[in-house]
Amino acid sequence: MKKSIISTGLALAMLLGMAGCTSKPQNSPEADNSGISGTFTGTSAGMQGPVTVELTVAEGKITAATITECHETAGLADVAVERIPEQIVEHQTTVLDSVTGATLCSNAIMRAAAEAAKSAGLTLTGEYHAQPGEAETWDTDVLVMGGGGAGLSAAISAAQEGAKVILIEKSSFLGGNTMMAGGAFNAVDPEAQAGQILSSAQKNTLDGYLALTAEDEALHLDQFPQWKEVLTQLQSDINAFYAANTGKTAGVDMPGFDSIALHMWHIYTGGLRQMSDGRWICSDIELARTLAENALDSYDWTGSLGVATSSHAGGKLSTVLGAMWPRTHSYTNGVPLINALREAAEKLDVKIYTETAGTELIVTDGKVTGIKAEKADGTPITINTAKGVILASGGYCANPAMVKEYDEYWGDDLSDHTLSTNAGTDTGDGIVMAMAIGADTVDLGVAQMMPSSSPIKGTMTDGIWADASEQLWIDGNAKRFVNEYAERDVLAKASLALDDGLFYIIYAGSGLRSGDGVCKGVDPTSPGMGGTTVQQMVDNGHVWYGSTLAELAEATKTSAGGSHVTFTEEQLRSAIELYNSYVENQNDPDFGKEVLNGIIDLEAIEADPNVGIVITPRKSSLHHTMGGVKINTSAQVLNEDGQVIPGLWAAGEVTGGIHAGNRLGGNAIADIFTFGRIAGKNAGSAQ
Repeated sequence: MKKSIISTGLALAMLLGMAGCTSKPQNSPEADNSGISGTFTGTSAGMQGPVTVELTVAEGKITAATITECHETAGLADVAVERIPEQIVEHQTTVLDSVTGATLCSNAIMRAAAEAAKSAGLTLTGEYHAQPGEAETWDTDVLVMGGGGAGLSAAISAAQEGAKVILIEKSSFLGGNTMMAGGAFNAVDPEAQAGQILSSAQKNTLDGYLALTAEDEALHLDQFPQWKEVLTQLQSDINAFYAANTGKTAGVDMPGFDSIALHMWHIYTGGLRQMSDGRWICSDIELARTLAENALDSYDWTGSLGVATSSHAGGKLSTVLGAMWPRTHSYTNGVPLINALREAAEKLDVKIYTETAGTELIVTDGKVTGIKAEKADGTPITINTAKGVILASGGYCANPAMVKEYDEYWGDDLSDHTLSTNAGTDTGDGIVMAMAIGADTVDLGVAQMMPSSSPIKGTMTDGIWADASEQLWIDGNAKRFVNEYAERDVLAKASLALDDGLFYIIYAGSGLRSGDGVCKGVDPTSPGMGGTTVQQMVDNGHVWYGSTLAELAEATKTSAGGSHVTFTEEQLRSAIELYNSYVENQNDPDFGKEVLNGIIDLEAIEADPNVGIVITPRKSSLHHTMGGVKINTSAQVLNEDGQVIPGLWAAGEVTGGIHAGNRLGGNAIADIFTFGRIAGKNAGSAQ
């Protein structure tokens, strides 16, 4: 199997390299466009909406190319938006190299410009492709491959140790999957929990943990006895919590609860999965412990770098989808997060190079001493390191063929073309490079499906879903079909069993909420995950919205989010009122949802024309690969004999072992900053 995966990845790397160097500038004999002057427009479909380009032509020459309409994501498409129009003018063609990481946007701009040229009557026969330059050699102490959250935190941490650091990123922008993520950060936070109220349903869950024994077959502790100590510690923590709060009542005055053992137990049970061959896998206990014990400090460390974080005292904790407990911290995400990290890195003199892809690790006398890389134009680079290399290049969910080839969990629910939430550059390069020098891997056969994804694009944006404790999921018949608080693979499997894999999230908790937890409706000007407002989502056909249930039912008569289902007012009212009764009673007899918050106050919503209810069509798509290179708690990469490979560290989704068969929602961001920081510190201080 390893031989096969190496060949797959190397073939991909070769194709990436060839893309920048096989085509030469082509200048066919020019057509006679001399009589054409004026301003002409063309439009094409982009990732997030229409892209319109205006060409200014003087005597057959394009003198300006201006994008007049573009809805593409800021930060991801910036380079394409700037570069493609400039090159259209410079090279008098609409056939150019796409910008790495922004292929869809690049192609949309070129297509729109071609439409504008066509409307002008211009005949453009040439094309332009960048050519490789002379080979280059760079020298540094530490080389970081990957510019997402793990790579940036590793680079910063290494530089804080006094090391000279170079960071390379294959894409045209920094951020990787961290740029695409919702910013949920799980951390055990006693100070914040003290400001919460433990619900009755949560206490029932804790009581259930006290009733567990190591002999319970469903826990599989006979196979993984090292985890017995965590269960023992968890039960001790719960008993101590109850003793300290004698006389207090859940749902009234009993404070929130969390502990390192509870987070670890959730990592264990959340990731304990049976593979298709019958064997069970679980998280590495020491990696899980490292994550749980260091997550809060990692959160505060990023705050010290200028990342916007919330205070602990009185801070609102939530439960991002699949987190299993309200320990999710609010966290800046997207462009602001990456900008803050980039600025922190640059202040420490980290040299950052985008559109530069690693292709091969350099090994000298058994130690990793550098990396071979290529610029997007094919220019070869050799980077020599005095201390070593940190792999932070992400997973391989943007390579569905690779996921499918090594899948040991999803079976027919996956295909070579399954959509992904990931940045398009997350194709497994770092894993393949490490395997080529003998690195061991773990759990390569497990990928996570994100159930709350766009049915059309696979992205997590263009919808409203928020806190899992407040979500109500229904099928095409307006019936609940799953515990919305469950792990992501459980949610995904339940949704994939529905017609076309489509389900619908009813949500009325955004924006206006009283202190008693009653959800009073969605303000259409409030933003979703990607910053797009609800009204914009409606206008773009992604969601349904109504200020009353009757309006909402009427809205479903139009297509939205790839769905053509229609709901009646009676169906929606029945589903909401039934769910409200479960919230009121703090008991879900249908699916056993552990945390039930947010009654949807239909009376208040229907009385206020300024708020309403949203229904978001959703589907599952590839989101996270749990497997990758094997590391120890120092983030050092191990070989197949379990020995450290000198000079090689790894952090983030390129690694495996932490999350086993299913990653908890909110653990990825905690993982990348915790192990990114560890990798950088150890690489930066290496001799």
